[in-house]
Amino acid sequence: MKDSCITFGIIIGTRGIFNPQLAHSDRKILLKTLDSLGYNSIILPEGEIPSGNIETYQDAKKCASLFKKNQDKIDGILVILPNFGDELVIVNSIILSGLNVPILVQASCDEIDKVSVSERRDSFCGKISVCNNFVQYGIPFTDTTLHTENVDSPEFKTDLDRFARVCRIVGGLKNARLGAIGTRPAAFQTMRFSEKILQDFGITVVPIDLSEILAVAGKIDATKAVSKVDEIRNYGKIPSRIRSDSILKQARFSLAVEEFIEKNELIAGAIQCWDSLEYNYGCAACLTMSMLSERGIPFACEMDITGALSMLCLQLASGNAPALLDWNNNYGSNPNKCVCTHCSNFPKSFMNSNIEISELDILGATIGRDRCFGAIKGHVAPGDFTFFRVSTDDRKGYIKSYTGEGKFTDDPFPMDGGIAVTKIKNLQKIMKYICSEGFEHHVAMVRGNVADTLEEVAKYLQWKINNFQK
Repeated sequence: MKDSCITFGIIIGTRGIFNPQLAHSDRKILLKTLDSLGYNSIILPEGEIPSGNIETYQDAKKCASLFKKNQDKIDGILVILPNFGDELVIVNSIILSGLNVPILVQASCDEIDKVSVSERRDSFCGKISVCNNFVQYGIPFTDTTLHTENVDSPEFKTDLDRFARVCRIVGGLKNARLGAIGTRPAAFQTMRFSEKILQDFGITVVPIDLSEILAVAGKIDATKAVSKVDEIRNYGKIPSRIRSDSILKQARFSLAVEEFIEKNELIAGAIQCWDSLEYNYGCAACLTMSMLSERGIPFACEMDITGALSMLCLQLASGNAPALLDWNNNYGSNPNKCVCTHCSNFPKSFMNSNIEISELDILGATIGRDRCFGAIKGHVAPGDFTFFRVSTDDRKGYIKSYTGEGKFTDDPFPMDGGIAVTKIKNLQKIMKYICSEGFEHHVAMVRGNVADTLEEVAKYLQWKINNFQK
């Protein structure tokens, strides 16, 4: 993935019949705004084009050439309209550059007492023409919240933040490599997915047999695992009944997984956590996945690759550590509340509370608790969250998804594992949609409100999406 600092290619459109000082002034204000917000920018120097901004076909060719030279740096394009602008020149600048990145279209505001021939902008109208051309050419773009916004306005700064998140997701998924450790549990057919459909969107799945990871783990010397053991002990509260050899076993498994990630340049993945690992090695995978997700490498359980992809999108959108949960229980008779849970592999910051690291409860009762150390336990603290799910629809040959927002509550629920009591508007409608569309029982969640960002991203990725906030 690219560095978190976003770089924008900038096109400032203008027309000679309008006061050129308006365009020059907006250019300076825009660059100052971007710099103050920590964004990088790539723009033609004013001296390289006669008007100082993009106005002619020759200007478009120069702009396109600059963008081509910096194609590995540019995450998104800002189309800025200080006045009506020239729609065809703007479209040509993008087409000739060959860039396939998100585009934000802005138009500056006229002032009621400044609409004379020498003062007017007409950006309100020019933006419609630019967007019309983008639609004609099949070029997806992002609109600002208000039809016109000045480049130093609070509204534009908010739109820039959202657009930067869109760019971060689209860029982060380009040539993404996801690890698949083991096979899906035989009983969980819901975890099936299409590698070919994912590959069509540039997402590569790198598989490895679980036995290979266990072979590496078994060869790791105890002295080399000391720092990982310390990291585990400091990650959460471990009951005194847990033996040191169980913690060491978990540390070795984590190191083996990390080696696989590093060698294959993976940015997310999933693990066959149930139940070969417990039977054949003697620990759970939850803690390893939790610690990886906390570090910014989201990992899903039960070999849910599209669940891991969902987590990755949420992380890129929010900057926070995501988790994978089950839509699991109703909450009494409240139709807009439900309990989302897992054994669990929740990252520590997602829990936002003191966590316990102990044994899997259900599987521990079946095969022995001494084989099942590594589960993260606790209640998720109250706060806003976004949910998101990606799925490959093999019959229709595309990627589909849904998203929405809700709140974690502090309602009690006396069940073991990682527990999140949630309140979500139109929950019953969402459940009907999930069932009718054949989505998985897993859902990714992250703290914060980013559903609108994910909906915008789907436009560029050409994923089908349903935003339940709309």
